[in-house]
Amino acid sequence: MGLFGRKRKVPSAVRPPLAAGERVLAWAATGNGSSNDAPPADPMSAVDGASAVGGASVGAGGGAAGGGVLVATNLGLWLPGRGERLGWHDILKAVWSGRELTVTPAATAAERDGYLVVADGLAETYLLLDPGDLPHQVRARVTRSVAYTQQHPVPGGSGRIAARRVAGADGLTWTVRYDPGTPVDADEVRAETDQLVAAARAATAPADL
Repeated sequence: MGLFGRKRKVPSAVRPPLAAGERVLAWAATGNGSSNDAPPADPMSAVDGASAVGGASVGAGGGAAGGGVLVATNLGLWLPGRGERLGWHDILKAVWSGRELTVTPAATAAERDGYLVVADGLAETYLLLDPGDLPHQVRARVTRSVAYTQQHPVPGGSGRIAARRVAGADGLTWTVRYDPGTPVDADEVRAETDQLVAAARAATAPADL
C-alpha cells in the first residue's frame, strides 16, 4: 500500500506501454537478489490444477532478476525486460516466497486442432523491494483465468487439460500439458488427447436456452 493508503503510481520512466482500457492494479520495484538464499515459499498458485509448488525454485537457466518494475494490470503482468505483457492465461505457476516472486510462463510446444500443447517456460524470479498488493493481484488474476482443469491418463503417461480465460477477449483457450516421459508425438497419445479435449469442451459448453 502507498503512503496514507493511497494507490502508488508507476513512475513514468518505467511505466509500460499500456493498451487502451488497460488499468494498473498494482506494481512493485525489483532489486538484485538470489533465489538460492530465499526463505521457504508460501505456495501462491498452481493454476493448472497441479500441486502447489513448495519452493521458490527456478527452471533450468533461470535465476533471480534485478532492476525495473513488475506491473499487474487487468490484462496481464508486465515483467522487466519484456516488450509485451504476459497474459494471465499464459502464466502456468506463480509462487510468492515472502520476498521473491517466481513466475513460470507457458511455452507453446505445438498447435493442434482446437488446443495448444504447452510446457513450462523459463521461470523468472524477482526480489520485490516493496511488494504491496502485487502478489495478491497476481494470485487472484491467474487463478481467475482458470475455467477448467483436469488431469487425465494417456497411453504411456498423463497430461493436464486446461481451459483459460483470456482477459479482454471472449471464449476460452484450451491447452494440454503432458507430464515428463509421456510420448507426446505418439499417434495413440494424440488421438486420446483429441478425444479428451473434445469431451471437456462439450462438457463446459453453455447449455442452449
